[in-house]
Amino acid sequence: MSYTNGLDKPSDYFETKLYTGDDTNNREISLGLTPDLTWIKARNVAYGHILFDRIRGLGFSLNSNNTNADRNVGSEFGWSNSGCTTDSFTVDRGSNESLNESGRPMVAWNWKAGGTASSNTNGSITSSVSANQDAGFSIVSYTGTGSNATVGHSLGTVPSMVIVKRRSNTENWTVYHNSIGNTKYLNLDTTDSATTFNLWQNTDPTSSVFSITTHNRLNANGDTYIAYCFSEKKGYSKFGSYTGIGNADGTFVYTGFKPAFIMQKSSSVSGTGWHILDVERSPSNSNFLDISANSSGAEFSGSGYRNIDFLSNGFKIRVSAADLNQSGGTYIYMAFAENPFVTSTGIPSCAR
Repeated sequence: MSYTNGLDKPSDYFETKLYTGDDTNNREISLGLTPDLTWIKARNVAYGHILFDRIRGLGFSLNSNNTNADRNVGSEFGWSNSGCTTDSFTVDRGSNESLNESGRPMVAWNWKAGGTASSNTNGSITSSVSANQDAGFSIVSYTGTGSNATVGHSLGTVPSMVIVKRRSNTENWTVYHNSIGNTKYLNLDTTDSATTFNLWQNTDPTSSVFSITTHNRLNANGDTYIAYCFSEKKGYSKFGSYTGIGNADGTFVYTGFKPAFIMQKSSSVSGTGWHILDVERSPSNSNFLDISANSSGAEFSGSGYRNIDFLSNGFKIRVSAADLNQSGGTYIYMAFAENPFVTSTGIPSCAR
């Protein structure tokens, strides 16, 4: 079993970073990678999720838990400002977003794309794309036309998951996931189950483009959009689904690696959130320090409700709650690796 293109070391492409606010400005948060997407959440208070990416530019923020348009928060967030290393971001105490409030525990999830964007003309809409084909992740910016269209993503492989947000106006976050198919969508910012509607032209993405209809969610004439596109990479990322059994000795999900991060949602049970768990906040099993991408709420810290074991080759549900394991319920997930199950040199990953 071999993992090529540097994926023996998943931390080159994804990293969870914990820090505690100290009320200073231009504070450098050091990382082990140069991020192109940074997603920040205060852990112990009801502050919104804040997403920054290199394509939208310095200081432009979106919130996964609401429908707000892009907002410019200026210098409150930066990528490697003067005096900083390249593997870092900077935060201010600020007044617009709470990124460095004194004593506040914070989490930042970071993904590496391709740095500076390039023009992509593969689709009927010309897009601007920062792509990392090795890691299967690209950030795509485009302007809507109001006509059925295709958009180039530069991954070179078929995306398993596409998350789109209208930047220039209010709108829900729209999610394509291969496990629910091209006739349905989910909202990242709500607890709704999957909705059947023709947003993707009832067409799966290809290795070069994804398809969009005329709906304002994806393609209002003259409006700007950002899309995060993910394709599956053996030993590093997995996008799939599982069926709940309604038992605390729940479903085991094989990923082929030891997870570092899981975001999970029921596509069939309404009222269930997008639950984010990671090994930095919960370094030992079971993982129950859950943050919901659709909610500004503080981190949930009660055991017995959202327990998941992170194993050497996947994860196992350890609770019967409807959010994770209702009998017969369908659940989608995205997962990124801490370590591959077996590296290219034959070194196995160990369970916790």
